[in-house]
Parts: sequence; structure tokens; C-alpha cells
Amino acid sequence: MAIITLTTDLGDKDIYLAALKGSILKLLPDVNIVDITNSVSTFNIQQAAFILKNSFHYFPDNTVHLIGIDTVYNSFTKYLAIHYKNHFFVGADNGIFSLMFDNEPEEVYEINIMQDLKFLHFPLADIFVKAACHLAQGGKIDEIGLRISGIEKKMNLQPVVERNLIKGAVIYIDSFQNVITNITKEFFNTIQQGRRFTLYFKRNETINHLSWHYNEVPEGEKLCLFGISDHLEIAINKGNASGLLGLNLGDSVIIEFE
Repeated sequence: MAIITLTTDLGDKDIYLAALKGSILKLLPDVNIVDITNSVSTFNIQQAAFILKNSFHYFPDNTVHLIGIDTVYNSFTKYLAIHYKNHFFVGADNGIFSLMFDNEPEEVYEINIMQDLKFLHFPLADIFVKAACHLAQGGKIDEIGLRISGIEKKMNLQPVVERNLIKGAVIYIDSFQNVITNITKEFFNTIQQGRRFTLYFKRNETINHLSWHYNEVPEGEKLCLFGISDHLEIAINKGNASGLLGLNLGDSVIIEFE
């Protein structure tokens, strides 16, 4: 069965998500629509990119991922259909793809589907849906657009190494209030090289041990671990790490090695 996933900032209180799903089902009644999330903060392409980057690879090959973040028409933004690692992506060329992809995508097409004027303010339910349904049915990507050479570039905040330190930052806070940093497991292991470490963050808090799972420490105790995204997380077992530790998006974290 064809799969189309949705990653949007539409929420679930208004008509927009229903209009989007209904438009898909009109064109492709048997499709399996999967909500990755519709609760991205408004226009927050960094948040959407993090979620989709760390979830799309769990889906079968040829899944189509429709991205509804900052898609309102303007004269500068292109709408793209992209083939990357055996998946298809449909979204606006607003920098989100460069934040998601580790490598250049295999194919990038600027969608040239004619827009229905009644959907001018809501291209998601028209252009994006038509492109996604075409791809989900096995249609060729070159039938819905013109091939282009690149995508809009934006840069994720990267950790910095200085002597025996890694300087990182908080890039995501999940629904459990776990604090996720931009320090990946691969990056950490490359710099650590078996050395002991101390993780420093707000309020002079420190952690000097990597946990394998949240219940490795007593309830209410803080810990750090590499979670499902392979990024270093700061958490409290069955607690609110962001609120209790005062950690917010953009805050600095430092790892010192001995």
C-alpha cells in the first residue's frame, strides 16, 4: 500500500489538516496517510527538519513525505519534489531540505503542476497533494517538474571542539521535556577516545556518566544518554529536564574530557 507521511505546523484544531487529508484521499482513496507530526511550531523549519530527519528512515522505501512548513506562495520560493535515499519528499525550498539531508539528494525537481486558483492561499491541498499522490502511485518524478541542480542552503548549529572541550547547544526539547543537543554519538566518540568526561550546563549542574536507558538512575535523578536520534540528551528519569534544569533551546552545554 502507498504511504504518504505528513509533517506540518497545521495543528489539529482548525480545518486545514482535514482539508489536506481529504484532498489526498480524493485523489488516492487507498493511500495510507501517516502523521509524523502536525504540531511543529509555526514556521519552525529547524524543528521540522530534526523530527523528519530522525524518523523518515523507519518507513519503507518509496514512502512519500509531504512537508507543510512555511509553504504559502511567494515569488521567491520554489516547490520541490526530491528523491533521497529511496524516499520521496515534497515541500517548499525554504532551507528545510539542507537541514535534513546529510548528503546531496539524488534528484531535485521544481514542481510545475498547474495550481487551482481557489487554492492559491493553501498550496498544500493542491500542488503538494497532486505531487505526493503522483509519486505514491509510482509516477515518475520527472513528470511533475523540471530538474534543478540544488536546494536552498541553511546551516544547522554545529558543536565546536577546543582543546579538551566540546561546546554544544540545545537544539530540541521533546514532549517529555528531554533536552536534545547537537552533539551526535559519532562526534562524541571521535573526540572522547575512551577518556572520562564531565558534562556542564546551566546552574552549575554536571553529569559525568553516560546512561544506556532512562531507568538506569533513580526517579527524579538527572542523566545523559544517546537517544533514538543518536544525539546527546539530558533527561530526568520520569521528570521534566527542561523545566527543572532551566534548559531552553539555544542554551550552551560543555563537555570536558580528562
